[in-house]
Amino acid sequence: MTDFERALKVGRTPNVAKLFPNSKALIVSGKFIDLAMLQKGNAICMAANGRNHFVLRGVLKAAQRANSALIIEIARSESTYCAVNFWNIARQVDAVCNELGITIPVAIHADHYGIKKDADIGPAKVEIPTMLDAGITSIAIDASHMPDDHNLLASIEIIRNAVPAWVGLETEVGEIKGKEGLSTAEEALFLIQGLNAHGIFPNWIALNNGTTHGIEVSGQGIQVELTAEIHAALEKYNVSGAQHGTSGNSSDRLREIARLTRTTKANVATALQMISWGLEVNDYGNAILTDDGEFIKVRGEGMTEEAWMEMVAYAADKGWSGGNYKKLNLPFENRLLGQPAEVRERMVSRVEEFACNMMINVFNSQDTADILTDAILKADTYDPGPKATRIEDPGEWTPEKIAARARSVCSDKGPEGDFDD
Repeated sequence: MTDFERALKVGRTPNVAKLFPNSKALIVSGKFIDLAMLQKGNAICMAANGRNHFVLRGVLKAAQRANSALIIEIARSESTYCAVNFWNIARQVDAVCNELGITIPVAIHADHYGIKKDADIGPAKVEIPTMLDAGITSIAIDASHMPDDHNLLASIEIIRNAVPAWVGLETEVGEIKGKEGLSTAEEALFLIQGLNAHGIFPNWIALNNGTTHGIEVSGQGIQVELTAEIHAALEKYNVSGAQHGTSGNSSDRLREIARLTRTTKANVATALQMISWGLEVNDYGNAILTDDGEFIKVRGEGMTEEAWMEMVAYAADKGWSGGNYKKLNLPFENRLLGQPAEVRERMVSRVEEFACNMMINVFNSQDTADILTDAILKADTYDPGPKATRIEDPGEWTPEKIAARARSVCSDKGPEGDFDD
């Protein structure tokens, strides 16, 4: 039996093994992804938002070339405007892996599972298990829209009741709002200490560290020093960073995040969508706009020119522009899948080339597939266990004391608005 076959036998999570009993796809817990990046050092795993089928295929082919572990994810908000969603993403990934002979390990991440009010907690405890039934192996419980004490209490309630211990876990403090409402070490410590007291040890914490979701033409972008400062404050809790909103950040800045912080996961969403469509982008995948704010379609790349003109007309009719072009994913998935084979393949290949370059030359994640597979074989299980221990006193983190502590936390959540992916 080869190492890969042994890893398949013991490393696939129980939900995946049940759902795909005859599969040759190495779909693993997100916990192993984090550990592999830490073991390599200064390495970040691409968390590719699979907004369409072409992105899924392209990033899987790229990871195979780079011999890189990979996260494929979809956010809760994306499930409302993409054909890919929490309940079919694992099925698509599994099918493509088996079709193409993909052997690198992949985690399936439910990103930004948003909790915006206390009334969302009950439904979440019902819905999250159905997502796990559909093959999700990692999740971000994102209650950052709420005040700090509600964020912590909601996270505890949901994780305790709906998230098994083997699932990769991400938590979040501060919505991604660019330069507004920047996260602080005090806020991050409050959340991580409170979770720790209740025996919850996240793999990742996401911050508002100066970046944005979607298309970003200008702005400071990721504040590397702030990120490093917060990660240093959290060091004894052994939590890694999840970088959201890579759009608008140069490759050099992303390399700095890998080199100077404890970040092991970076979301790449809008860039991959635009690249698959055949739009003109800069070196880190941000779409280039004309002076009139229009996208530039590269002739002979991505979708056909006819399909692009249909999309532009549809968007104009709906009053969509800029970042709202993301809403075209759902109504046009079938149209794009219905193009000739050579067109579909060039859409996939464009994603593959971009993603492979980013994995090797920006995120430094090449050859982490072998590190992860070795870790599975050494652990001889699908769950490597927690990477932290409880060091906080649960008696100091009761609901009443959490509310009292929160009142002393200096926090600026920034302006109200729609800041979803």
